This record gives sequence, C-alpha cells and structure tokens, in this order.
Amino acid sequence: MGLSEDPNKALPIPKKMPGMEVESNGQQPGKKIVRKPYVVNEMEYEASLPEKKSNTLSRDLIDYVRYMIQNHGENYKEMARDEKNYYQDTPKQIKRKINVYKNFYPEEYKDFIASLKTEKMDVQ
Repeated sequence: MGLSEDPNKALPIPKKMPGMEVESNGQQPGKKIVRKPYVVNEMEYEASLPEKKSNTLSRDLIDYVRYMIQNHGENYKEMARDEKNYYQDTPKQIKRKINVYKNFYPEEYKDFIASLKTEKMDVQ
C-alpha cells in the first residue's frame, strides 16, 4: 500500500539534489556560478514590470446597460419589466449593474449620457 511508519526513513531526501550542484572554481566555497545570466535578467525584468489592470466588464453587460439607459433613463422599475431583461433582474440589481458600469468606465459613461442629451434635443 505504500504506508510507512516514518516516511523520512522510508524515502530519505538526499542532502545534494542532482542538478543543483554548486561549483567553486577556486573561488569562495559555496558561491554559486550563474551559467545563464540572461535568464535571470529576463526574470528580474518581468518581475519589475507593473501589474496590468485586467478588470473589465463583458461586452454583453455593457450593451445591456447602454440599452436600458437609452430606452428607460433612470426608471429602474420600467427596466425590470423590459423584454431584454433576460435574467429577470430586479430594479436594485439593474441599478447595481449600472453603477458598476459607471465606476469602470466613467469617461465613456459621461460621453454616452451627453450623446443621449443631444439626441433628445435634436428630436424635440
């Protein structure tokens, strides 16, 4: 079954792992020699890069929010009764989705609202 009373005695770990030997060509004992410094340099460079922001919303959610705002404005109860509300979101859930869109894309949201206002002015 592979059971043992003391696994350290059954399979002892060697002190020197193969492939991890430290060479000392007359230098200080225990000092490691790097055979491929370009690999280490590339890894250090990649680690120093700033982390990319990967927070985005799905295209479907963006289209859904834009459609709801375009057709219903701020009336969340009307949005909840809309036929495009496939997931049967409540008015609070729709409001939350719109607020998430506002927080992720504030500039795009301002431009969208401004374009809606100009459309209303053109129609009247």
